[in-house]
Amino acid sequence: MCISPNYIVDDKNQKIAVQIDIDTYNQITETLENFALYKFMQENENSEKLSIEDAREYYNFLKKEKVS
Repeated sequence: MCISPNYIVDDKNQKIAVQIDIDTYNQITETLENFALYKFMQENENSEKLSIEDAREYYNFLKKEKVS
């Protein structure tokens, strides 16, 4: 990934922000989300695992709770 930032400066020419293209931004956010998911999975690898049926029931329960 090649990052070509554009710096935003204040009236004293101090860098105050960075502007990047949308494709680079999307790659960065996808990488961060994947890393966070990986860490979450690592932290929970010894947790109790649900059967597919139990997982579906739990998912449906969460969907109902969100609507309420």
